[in-house]
Amino acid sequence: MTVAGASACVVLVAFARPGYAEAAAARAATRASTRSIAAAPRIPLLDSLKGRSRKLRARFLSPNRAAGIPLLRELFGDSAVSRAGVYAASDAAGSFHFITMRPFADKVQGRIGSYRIGFFPSEKRSVRSATYGNPDGFLEVTALNQDTPISEHFRLRDFLTHDQATVWPKYLVLREPLVDKLELVLSELRRMGIPANKLRVMSGFRTPQYNEQGVGAGGRVQDSRHQYGDAADVYVVNGDRDWMSDLNRDGRVDTRDAKVLAQAAENVERDHPEFTGGVGIYKATSAHGPFVHIDVRGTRARWGAM
Repeated sequence: MTVAGASACVVLVAFARPGYAEAAAARAATRASTRSIAAAPRIPLLDSLKGRSRKLRARFLSPNRAAGIPLLRELFGDSAVSRAGVYAASDAAGSFHFITMRPFADKVQGRIGSYRIGFFPSEKRSVRSATYGNPDGFLEVTALNQDTPISEHFRLRDFLTHDQATVWPKYLVLREPLVDKLELVLSELRRMGIPANKLRVMSGFRTPQYNEQGVGAGGRVQDSRHQYGDAADVYVVNGDRDWMSDLNRDGRVDTRDAKVLAQAAENVERDHPEFTGGVGIYKATSAHGPFVHIDVRGTRARWGAM
């Protein structure tokens, strides 16, 4: 195996299920799993996996999907298929992470281990379409792997549900097209001449049990796309304050700045119809500034003051 720019060797590091051991033991296991292999004939592997944005740094694999990629077994052995974990391939051109998920069936009575997930809408009632079916599985996020880059500007922890702070490992549903779209939105803002240092994820994946806490009039919807890993509420941060920035340069921060961000998402969908989804604008409250909901549900949806 080689990738563009590969030199004498490729270094492979596997982080397999470190959440179930003490940190020191996990680090020792990680060191033991590091190995080098001689570069094979040139295969532009990593470059081909970087998405439309060219900025993806990870591929999420259900156990069935992982089994269909012989290269994983060749590079990392059977563990890459059978054990949830982060398997990192790096060379002179950079790094890329193959992340094998825990299967959906590992959720028992609404939990995996001590982490509460709850029950997805399709486990309780019939759903409107296949896009509201159960996810294939869960990314296992530990205290050690939470900072794994999944794209140029995003890490695993950016999309975690905001509860159960002391419980590890945590579990995450996330789809690569969402991350790819967010990277494209960030690039589009810059192309529009808008300063955009960081796109902050205010809310990414919501476990069903967490989402239920806000369901009701004026709150979250029962079948929110956040439960399926293809939606994020985001805003642009350019300074020290963790708040939407003044994108239209009128000296104020309000929904007009959110409209600028929403327009960038609109432009991305125009240029890349495969990322068609929802775009919604939300006003500021005492708890947060204005933000924009962006998803890749596959059908066009718009709400708020577009």
